[in-house]
Amino acid sequence: MPEFDVCILGGGAAGLFCAATAARRGRRVVVLDHATVPGRKILISGGGRCNFTNREAGPANYLSANPHFCRSALARFRPQDFIRLVEERGIPYEERRHGQLFCLRSAKDIVALLVDGAREAGADLRWGVEVRGVRREDRYVIDSSWGEVRAERLVVATGGLPVPSIGASDLGLRLARQFGHRVVETAPALAPLLLPPGELHADLSGIAVDAEVWVPDAPVFRENVLFTHHGVSGPAILQASSYWASRLPVRVDLLPGRDLAAELASARAVKAQLANHLGDLLPRRLLAARLHPTLAGKPVSQLSKADIAAAVQALQAWELHPTGTAGYLKAEVMRGGVDTQELSSQSMESRLTPGLHFIGEVMDVTGWLGGYNFHWAWASGHAAGSAV
Repeated sequence: MPEFDVCILGGGAAGLFCAATAARRGRRVVVLDHATVPGRKILISGGGRCNFTNREAGPANYLSANPHFCRSALARFRPQDFIRLVEERGIPYEERRHGQLFCLRSAKDIVALLVDGAREAGADLRWGVEVRGVRREDRYVIDSSWGEVRAERLVVATGGLPVPSIGASDLGLRLARQFGHRVVETAPALAPLLLPPGELHADLSGIAVDAEVWVPDAPVFRENVLFTHHGVSGPAILQASSYWASRLPVRVDLLPGRDLAAELASARAVKAQLANHLGDLLPRRLLAARLHPTLAGKPVSQLSKADIAAAVQALQAWELHPTGTAGYLKAEVMRGGVDTQELSSQSMESRLTPGLHFIGEVMDVTGWLGGYNFHWAWASGHAAGSAV
């Protein structure tokens, strides 16, 4: 029966980074993963370019029932720490909007950084291994298709439930419950929102516009909104979806940063119809769907105060009423997970079961869109790898 100091379940971003960190400290580390190809979720991220971190990553960019939990790990492993590793490996990258960093060539570069880093440090990486169960004796005993593995420490890095087509499972959540941990209710996050038939009053699919989007008691996100056959998507909607709950409205401002009421009130010399006047700002199909035909065809110079208020309401205070998200098949990440109230923020170790650690997406820490979830994988993996 193979014996190790540390057994890590899951060879994704968090698991591999934890393995390299622990192995560099001289720990005997094994990683078990059911996938036959390393880093499949990394490979499809960021359109194949992997948004591997964000220069602005901080506690405010994460959702959790325990919002202060992430502070310690983020303070001890910052974006520049991972950027330095990328630069040391000679991986070319670019910075896009809002501090997002992407590979210039391919996400394969990040997978290679992680796999090579873990192997060079001495970790034993085992792919295509099914974990059947775990029990705790004097050590952790992992029953797997590779045989029984014994380890002093067990790190659960099995990820969340999104993208079941590449093997996502609830193994980590089941293990948490087995060892007495609470699980904060899980849900798809960073996911498109579905709308009831007829909500948009027209087929707007394919239209993308810059907009501000928010749900009650959540931040306002300004990014693109994309209209689909079944609802709305795009970065602003994905961000808002992490805060959305059943029956909450989603508010949309199609003309962010503009005082439409003041602009229309001062345009008394404009004889063009309202829809034509706004045609340079928004797609005609969208204007036709949002403005009543009588209002759309009225000359701007003849708009009453009530007309202007109606235009502002339609274009800058639009309320959508989603029926749900597009689910785990389309979600970027999982919201909820292992309750962090029962974990150490320093080491990610269970406060209930010594030697048991949870890292990455399986925990109740969910980042914004834009490289924040990968950075949580690095920060939590580094925290556990430094402690096991």
